[in-house]
Amino acid sequence: MTHKARKRFGQNFLRDPLVIQKIVDSIAPRPGELFIEIGPGQGALTSPLLTTGMELLLVEIDRDLADRLAARFHSHPGVQVHRGDALKIDYGDLAGNRRFRLAGNLPYNISTPLLFHVLQWSELIIDMHFMLQREVVNRMAASPGSKAWGRLSIMCQYRCEIVPLFTVQPESFFPVPKVHSAIVRLIPHREPPVQIVSIEAFEHLVTQAFSMRRKTLRNSLRSLLDVSQIESAAIDPGLRADALGLEQFAALSNLMK
Repeated sequence: MTHKARKRFGQNFLRDPLVIQKIVDSIAPRPGELFIEIGPGQGALTSPLLTTGMELLLVEIDRDLADRLAARFHSHPGVQVHRGDALKIDYGDLAGNRRFRLAGNLPYNISTPLLFHVLQWSELIIDMHFMLQREVVNRMAASPGSKAWGRLSIMCQYRCEIVPLFTVQPESFFPVPKVHSAIVRLIPHREPPVQIVSIEAFEHLVTQAFSMRRKTLRNSLRSLLDVSQIESAAIDPGLRADALGLEQFAALSNLMK
């Protein structure tokens, strides 16, 4: 029976065998590794990964697809299908607190909150390979001073090394999306690139700064830091958030009480 893509789940199924093989080659799976796949859909990536001897945990929100995957791979002891919302799953618990690799063709309508969700388990994650909207990958890998530089860039780069791999054309999917996609590799840092006193303060300050990105720091951060505090970090209060790098945001967040 043909599965009709459901818009509410943001379903676009990868169908290009050359792209699928390119993704598998990029992942370079090894036997015995624990691998979590988010949104396996119709199993386009699952099948070639399974042949490598990986242990696969599949997270699928669509019950019809989850049932089909369970039936298709029921004879493979290395595959488990978990029916659930990827935004609500505790990945540490799912992995049994073992280190794991992560991949998925992430629904574009929830890609940013899903990225922030999975990054909570960065200490357990070996690496991640995600299919995302090309614009999102550009934002993740952006540099200070560019239009794409923002909260997503900073929080991702604080947690991980970001490696854009290649672009995927819309015609590689069914239904055909209206945007280009890209594959990105995220490798969690074993040691943070900057030292911060509080991750909560850091996230709060970055969010505040970019919620008013057109304003200067003296205005966008006025509820958190005064001008003299900003200047004490050797930062011009007349700058805007997109001019600051990771180190400067860390320095400012460390001044917060």
